[in-house]
Amino acid sequence: MRERVAALLGTRVERVSDLGSSHSWTLHRVALADGREVFVKAASGRAGGFTGGFAGVFAAEAAGLRWLAEAGPGSPVPAVLAVDDDLLVLPWLPSGPPTPEAAERLGRELAVLHTAAPPSAYGAPWEGYIADLPLDNTPDGRDWPRWYAERRLEPFLRRAARHLGPDGTRLVERVADGIDGLAGPPEPRARVHGDLWSGNVRWGAGGRALVIDPAAHGGHRETDLAMLALFGAPGLDRVLAAYDETAPLAPGWRERVPLHQLYPLLVHVALFGTSYSGATIEAAMAALAAG
Repeated sequence: MRERVAALLGTRVERVSDLGSSHSWTLHRVALADGREVFVKAASGRAGGFTGGFAGVFAAEAAGLRWLAEAGPGSPVPAVLAVDDDLLVLPWLPSGPPTPEAAERLGRELAVLHTAAPPSAYGAPWEGYIADLPLDNTPDGRDWPRWYAERRLEPFLRRAARHLGPDGTRLVERVADGIDGLAGPPEPRARVHGDLWSGNVRWGAGGRALVIDPAAHGGHRETDLAMLALFGAPGLDRVLAAYDETAPLAPGWRERVPLHQLYPLLVHVALFGTSYSGATIEAAMAALAAG
C-alpha cells in the first residue's frame, strides 16, 4: 500500500496508522513526506460480491464524490486525491465538535447541493454500490415513485425477504404497490449522497461538516434527510431547520420519513440480517399509515 500511495501522489509515505476495517476494506491515516496527511481506503484482499472487484466500488465512490462536488463550490464533500483498483485516497479531515453553527451550515449546504444542479435522470452514469451491495444506477427518466419502488425497494426486498418473513415481506410489497399514493407531491430530481447516515458526516475542526462514503445518484432529496435521521445525528433539528429555510420542503415531508427510511433499512437487513427486521416492518407500517 505504501508504494501504491506514493506512486499515486508522487511523494514518499512517511507513516501509516491503521484505523481498522469496514465492510470489505481497511482504513488508514497516512503521513506524506511533503507534509500532508491523507485518508486511504484499501482493498482488504477479498472482493466480496463486487461484480468488478474493488475497481468498481472505489471508482463508484470517487465518481460520486466528484459528481456531488459539481453542484457547486460549497458542496460539503472532500476532494478525491487519487483512486485506482485497490485504493481510494482523500484528504485527512481533522475532527471537531458538532457545533450548532456547523449543523446549520451543513443544512444550508445540503439544501444547495440538492437543488443547485438537478440531474437529468434518476440513477447515475456509473455502476453503483452501497456498502458491500450492488446498487442499480441505470439512468431512468421516469417519475420518482416507480423508480424508487423498482430500483431501490424491490431489489433489496428480494435480498431481505428471508429475514423479514412472509408477513413483513407483504407489508413492503404493499408499500411498493401503493407508492404513487405515498410519495407526496412531485419533486425535481436531486443529486443525493445516498448513504447519509450520521456516521458518514465528518464534523471538522474548522466548524464545517463534510459528508463521506456516498452511494451518490440522482434521487429524491427527502431520502438524504430521512437517512440522516435514521440513527440520530448531532444537531439534527438545526440541520433540518437551516435546510428548510434555504430550500423549503414540501408539506408532509415529516410523515414521509418512514417511506424514505425503508430503503436503507432493507439494505441493513440484507447486510446484517434479522436484527433490523423489526425496524423495517415498523417503517413499512408507518409509511402505509401516513399515506
